[in-house]
Formats: sequence, structure tokens, C-alpha cells
Amino acid sequence: MDEPPLPPSVEACLRDLAAGEDKARERLLELCSERLRLLAHRMLRRFPAVRRWEETDDVFQNAAMRLYRCLGEVSVESPRDVLALAATQIHRELIDMARHHSGPMAFGSNHATGVQSLEDHSNIRHPADTASESHTEIDRWTAFHEAIDQLPEIQREVFQLVWYLGADQQSIAELHNCSVRTVKTRWREAREAVKMALDELPPS
Repeated sequence: MDEPPLPPSVEACLRDLAAGEDKARERLLELCSERLRLLAHRMLRRFPAVRRWEETDDVFQNAAMRLYRCLGEVSVESPRDVLALAATQIHRELIDMARHHSGPMAFGSNHATGVQSLEDHSNIRHPADTASESHTEIDRWTAFHEAIDQLPEIQREVFQLVWYLGADQQSIAELHNCSVRTVKTRWREAREAVKMALDELPPS
């Protein structure tokens, strides 16, 4: 993964956070902001229903607020924990955005992607038909991402690294301090769990 490393001062910040220094949350977000923005950008690409309407900065800002709240509620012990928690909060923000844009009254469900010539009467379809199909596909994508969010923590982390961030299995093994074979097993189990959650009807 070609990503900017977290600065060494993150670990000192985590110690301050564990000691109860609330300001450490703000410093931690500042130190990780570049990495979090990149995470938001990469994960947004996997949400076509959101990408069309939202910018990376919108996702980043909202997810950063989620992360700030979580840092006051859960224990994080390492930079890896911070990144895993951040990825989960970005993921959940994207799911909420997808739900917002997928409702039957949402603009995204009723917006035409192109304009057909008034003189062209070939293959004309009622707008409601197109909106219904679009809504169904958005629902499938939303269900797909929700299924990922419901995975056990270690499987979810592997799935996020592979699917959203494009990490190779060797890099994941090094990050998790385990073998590539273990990563492959977790990736396979995660995929099977997601498939079962979707009744084997994934989005196209």
C-alpha cells in the first residue's frame, strides 16, 4: 500500500489518551488527518451511489467527528487500532450517506443520468421503471456494505483492507503480524459470510 505513514508522535498521543487527557483526541485527529483523508477517498470509490453526490472532504469531515466521539468511548492501543477504527467510522458514514441517497424520495433515486432526444422514440422506458431499477441496485450495494460492517472485527478489518483499500495479502500479514495463509483464510471466510448475508445476490 502506497500510503503516508503515521508520525511516530501518534504513539505518545495514544499514551496521553489512555492517561485520560481529553485533548489527545484532537491531537490524534490532526496527526492522522492526511491518512484519514486518503482512506476516505479510497473507500468512497467503492460507493457508487455516494460518489456521484458527495465529495471526499464531506466524507472525511463527518467520519472525523465520528472517530473523535469513538476515541472517547473505546480503548485504542496502537496506530493499527486507530486506522482500523477510522476505517470503520468512514465505512459507517458512507453507509449512512448511501441510505440517504437511496430512499424512494431521494434526489439520487429520481435523477436521470442522461437526456434522450424528443425525436427518438426507440426503446423508450417509463422514468419510474428506470428509477425502480436504480433504487434496487442502490439497495443491493447498501446491503453489501452493511454486511461487511456486521463481520467479526478481524474479518471486517481484512475485508476493508482488501476491498476498499486494495492492500495486498503480504502487506496485511505484516500489519497483523500473522502469516499470509492466515490472511487468505480470513479473507475467504469474510467473503463467504458476506455472500450468505446477501442470499448470494450481490450488486452487479
